[in-house]
Amino acid sequence: MISHRAKSASLRKVKTDANDAYRLCELYYKEDLEPYKRRGIQLLNLRNLTRQHEDMTGIYVQNKLQFQAVLDQIFPEYKGVFGDLYSVVSLLVLKEFPASEDILAVSEDTLANKIKEFCKRRSKKWAEEKAQKLKEAAARNPFQKTLYQSHLLSL
Repeated sequence: MISHRAKSASLRKVKTDANDAYRLCELYYKEDLEPYKRRGIQLLNLRNLTRQHEDMTGIYVQNKLQFQAVLDQIFPEYKGVFGDLYSVVSLLVLKEFPASEDILAVSEDTLANKIKEFCKRRSKKWAEEKAQKLKEAAARNPFQKTLYQSHLLSL
């Protein structure tokens, strides 16, 4: 197959055995050809799993980018509140209070209690600090009123 491909890639179609032999020798001399190896079932399974993992990773990255795009349109100031935007606490807070207007509508104590409820291993002081940062971010948010409810649904 390789020699046939190389032969058809040539511009000149010469029909002599000497030229064919020369081209074959040249091909095998220049290229690092290996004999065909039949792949084992484990290797084929590994290849399929690797491809699936790559596809899933691509979907994961694409979802994160879409999430950030929607968040930028609803509440761009939210990004600086939690260290990890995708932490469980951060996502639960966003689920409960998706827009800055929702955060501004509740008291700081209620917000701190909710954050503490979402993250039991952290201290109450940490939850109060996050609630304060969240209130400040909501006050700075350029989009005080969410125009499209569909963005909230997407989030």
